[in-house]
Amino acid sequence: MTKTSRPYVTLAIVSVSYLLLIVDFSIAITALPLIKSDLGFSTASLSWVQNAYSLSFGGLLLLGSRIGDIYGRKKMFVIGLAFFTAASLMVGLSSDAAVMILARVLQGAGAAVLAPSTLAMLSTSFPVEPGRGRAMAVYSSITGAGTSLGLVLGGWITDALSWRWAFYFNIPVGLALVLASIRFLPETERHESKIDYWGAITSWAGMSLVVFGLVNAAENGWGNSVTLGTFIGGMSLLVLFVQVEKRVAQPLIPLRLFAHAKRTGGNAGRFLFVGAMGGFWFFVSQFLQNVLGLNPLETGLAFLPMTLASFAVAFLVPGLSRKFGEGPFLAGGLTMVAIGLFWLGQFQQDGSYLVQVALPMLLVGFGQGAATIRLTSAGMTDLSPQDTGAGSGLVSTAVQLGNAFGLSMVIAVAGGVSVAGLGAVQAFMAQAHAALIASAVLALLALLSVTILVIPNRKKR
Repeated sequence: MTKTSRPYVTLAIVSVSYLLLIVDFSIAITALPLIKSDLGFSTASLSWVQNAYSLSFGGLLLLGSRIGDIYGRKKMFVIGLAFFTAASLMVGLSSDAAVMILARVLQGAGAAVLAPSTLAMLSTSFPVEPGRGRAMAVYSSITGAGTSLGLVLGGWITDALSWRWAFYFNIPVGLALVLASIRFLPETERHESKIDYWGAITSWAGMSLVVFGLVNAAENGWGNSVTLGTFIGGMSLLVLFVQVEKRVAQPLIPLRLFAHAKRTGGNAGRFLFVGAMGGFWFFVSQFLQNVLGLNPLETGLAFLPMTLASFAVAFLVPGLSRKFGEGPFLAGGLTMVAIGLFWLGQFQQDGSYLVQVALPMLLVGFGQGAATIRLTSAGMTDLSPQDTGAGSGLVSTAVQLGNAFGLSMVIAVAGGVSVAGLGAVQAFMAQAHAALIASAVLALLALLSVTILVIPNRKKR
């Protein structure tokens, strides 16, 4: 048996590697309050623990996708995984906020090289249905399983040792995956191409400046010169990115990919949906620890109603959507997420965990499990073989940039809430309420996107 005839070995390695990225993200969630106190972050700047990673990851994904097409996806998968593992060590050794942010940028860069190859290798290893559907279901369900594992594992390690050891966990797992990848993964066909460096620079710098402007607005207001300068500069660079992509012979992301309504709607919906979830993780994790007084392990366990519900539903969606269509899962799922986020936005210091946290989390979890797989499939619809890498990179870019944009947006909303005269807990509660309601609005915008662009095109293959 050749390496290329082992699709399920490929599925296992790719899924566990993707699981490592998800676990790392959720580990950071439970550690946020301790990282804030240990390294001297402010409430708004704390978002850079997540945003530095997401922006580096999302901003460099398209470049990582193109490099994988040119040099081989297996090779870049291994390099990205090794880089991510080394950067995890740097995160654990961080001595101050600046080092932490730099290390998270480097982690994101490694993930940006690794991630595009995951979907691309699955697409080539499982070229037809129903095998592709089952592989995508396993891959997508990793989000729920990885989040649950990372929350509990990260909470336990942080509580028993420290938040640093939660990141050290990546090192032995990453090294084992590097060795397994070298031994078992098949190499993919390489394509001669030029790298669009200007496209990579303008897209990454533009989105980074927009997010910086949003976060700065939360601390210094929209009238601040730095806020206005970075926001306008970022938007200008994003416009320049589009112009660059129109003119180069081999663009980083072919603009023709946006001409497909279903793909565009799926990616836009994913961008907005993940943005809504960014605020959920950031504010609810701090509410559980800073207001309800849970320790990191208890915080990880407190998220289980949401993550387990998402994981369970994800396995049912492929079969049920073949019978009933994808519309009910997209529209119904995103509606449930919006309702759950709005419900969470009403939590109180003296309310019960069951009513104000667990039950709305169940709604969010069911909604996420129902919508995520269908959003991923929509983003990969009708891709030609030469566009598989760019298309998968675009899906992953929507996830990471959506998280950074959404989190910075709701933090800007929270920063606009007047907290004069309020104590620390009351001030946090007021800002968290506004942020979670803003997150619910992002989920409704995601629903609008799929209702207009995805569901009407469900029969177009």
